[in-house]
Amino acid sequence: MSWYKPSDVGLATRSKLADLGLGARLFWRLFTSFKATFARSSLVRDQIHFLGNYSLAIIAVSGLFVGFVFGLQGYYTLQRYGSTEALGLLVTLSLVRELGPVVTALLFAGRAGTSLTAEIGLMKAGEQISVMDMMAVDPVQRILAPRFWAGVITMPLLAAVFSTMGILGGWVVGVLMIGVDGGAFWSQVQGGVDVWKDVGNGIIKSLVFGFTVTFIALYEGYEALATPEGVSSATTRTVVVASLSVLGLDFILTAMMFTI
Repeated sequence: MSWYKPSDVGLATRSKLADLGLGARLFWRLFTSFKATFARSSLVRDQIHFLGNYSLAIIAVSGLFVGFVFGLQGYYTLQRYGSTEALGLLVTLSLVRELGPVVTALLFAGRAGTSLTAEIGLMKAGEQISVMDMMAVDPVQRILAPRFWAGVITMPLLAAVFSTMGILGGWVVGVLMIGVDGGAFWSQVQGGVDVWKDVGNGIIKSLVFGFTVTFIALYEGYEALATPEGVSSATTRTVVVASLSVLGLDFILTAMMFTI
C-alpha cells in the first residue's frame, strides 16, 4: 500500500517551488532597497542597536568560555609534541577562521533571528503589515529592509567580539593559569596569522552568514501564518533552517577558500 499519491508529491513540489520563488523575490526587494534604506539611516541604526547590543553579552561570554576550553585542550594536545609555545597561534586561527563566524552565527540565529521572526510574525498577526499596505507604505522597505541590513552589518562585528574574547580566554588559561610564556604566545599570533587569508576569510564568512540568517528570519516571519501557532512554528523553523544553512555554507566556503 502506497503512503503517498502522485498528486501529493506534485503538490508538495509545487509548494516548495512557490516558496523558493517568494524567497527569491523578497531577497531581490531587500537587496535593491540598499539606497532607500540608508537614506533613513536612523532606522538601520536603531536595529543595529537592537540586534547587536542585546546580543553582545551572550556573544562575549560564549567567546570567553570557548577560549578557555580551547586554551586548555590546545595546551595538552601541543604538549605531546613539545610545541606549547604555538598555543596562541592554534587558538587564534581556530577562532578567526572557523569558530568565531560559525558559533556567532548560530548564537545570532537563536537570539536575534528568533526575535526578528516573532516580531514580524506578530505584526502580521496583528494586521499591522496589512494596514501599511492599505496606506500605500511598502512594508518590505519600511520594516524588513532596515532589519535586514542591520543584521548584515552586525554579524561581522559580533564575530570580531567573539574571536577577541576567545583569544583573551586562551591567553588567560595558557599564560596566566598554566604558565606558557606570554611573549611566545603573542609572537606566534603575530607571525602566523595572515590578515588577508585568515582574518579576511573570517570576515567573508560572517558577512555571508549575516545575509543568510537575517534573511531566513525575516522571510519566515513575513510568510508566517497570522495565528499564534503560525508564529510559533515560524520561529522554530528559523532556528532549524538558519543553523543548518550556516553549517552547510561553512563547509562550502571553507572548501572554496582552501582551494582558491
